Amino acid sequence: MDLFDFNQNEERAKPLAERMRANTLKEFVGQGHIVSEGSLLRRAISLDRLGSCIFWGPPGCGKTTLANIIASQTNGEFIKLNAVNAGVADVKKAVEKARDNLKMYNKRTYLMLDECHRFNKTQSDSLLPAIEQGTIVFIGSTTENPYASMTPAIVSRCRVFEFKRLTSEEIEGALRRALTDKRKGLGQYDAEVSDEAFRHIAQTSGGDLRTAYNALELAVLTTPPQGNGKISVALADAEQSIQKKALSYNEDLFYDILSAFCKSLRGSDANAALYYAMRLIEGGCDPMLVARRLIAHSAEDVGMADPQALVMATSAMYAFEHLGYPEGLLPLSEAIVYVCEAEKSNTVYLAMHGAKKDATSVRDDDIPPYLKDNTFGNAQTKAQSGKYLYPHNFGGYVEQQYLPDSLKDRVYYTPSEKGYEKTVREIRLRKGKKK
Repeated sequence: MDLFDFNQNEERAKPLAERMRANTLKEFVGQGHIVSEGSLLRRAISLDRLGSCIFWGPPGCGKTTLANIIASQTNGEFIKLNAVNAGVADVKKAVEKARDNLKMYNKRTYLMLDECHRFNKTQSDSLLPAIEQGTIVFIGSTTENPYASMTPAIVSRCRVFEFKRLTSEEIEGALRRALTDKRKGLGQYDAEVSDEAFRHIAQTSGGDLRTAYNALELAVLTTPPQGNGKISVALADAEQSIQKKALSYNEDLFYDILSAFCKSLRGSDANAALYYAMRLIEGGCDPMLVARRLIAHSAEDVGMADPQALVMATSAMYAFEHLGYPEGLLPLSEAIVYVCEAEKSNTVYLAMHGAKKDATSVRDDDIPPYLKDNTFGNAQTKAQSGKYLYPHNFGGYVEQQYLPDSLKDRVYYTPSEKGYEKTVREIRLRKGKKK
């Protein structure tokens, strides 16, 4: 066996996810919001002028891959560490090497730090001066919110790029390319994968391309060939490879289930809302879509009847984003139950649409003079501004006109007698409000 064969065997032994890792921005999958043509990050990479930054996002969305692409396109030195097992001594050694590269060869050094949120304060402090002085270009990679999990001094000196979960369409496209790629992918196998199997793996991988690649490789390698030697991967094989049963639904059924979920929230049926939410999620829907709909309905259907519903819904989204599946389902389910059981009122929804309609059709910008910004006005405008009644001089509220003349009698928001809105009505009465 010669060296070439040895290298080929070593390459084949790598998992599909590692072999298919993008080497150029052209091959990179997803994250169009930060690496599209003309974007700040793309320009900085192409010009080799990237400053210290932190890549933050869920697993398998391309953080390490993009860092490797930067390493391959830069003329500088590239050092890779993992915060789990790297200590202060490793950081100091990397900084010394970076300092030598800068002095002797005028070469920049990029320090890629995986799991950077695991660095404690002492480790971070050993790195801070080098980042501040430009001795190294720091590239941190983390699945945790850096603003909450990292030393503020480090974060303040870096630009944070938030990575999103890949869409099922992006993942499915990558899987199809991997199946036919004879050099890095599975093209050397005579294999075909059904559309249902591709779709199932893409939808149930949770936006994690690494998980999807691993499932596809397992499905192809473990599916016995037919009599003609061809490997045919069906939906059942995909289910086993990713260990999730296909609770399949076509596009029409997906929207029917989503509609049923939203109407169950509005109808205060916690049992139905929980069922439809789990049906969507276990069928491959991104849980964040469920969380977003929950937030919308907490404002649209509960609104001021129970303002805490919006707090619960947004907290559930934050919790799921940081806990992931399946633990994140607990706070999400709690918020679904809360929104269902809360008092309902659509007065905020009606007020928003009423104001929106007038804002687009009336277009009267004749704001009362005493409400205008008269900081740089003349004597006349400043005299008019003196007519403004400062509410705190009157105990917190005083009756005066705020809307333009053409809309002065408009009433967009009228609190109901439900939940907290009953309290709002009482407060209005105490203030002596006329509308």
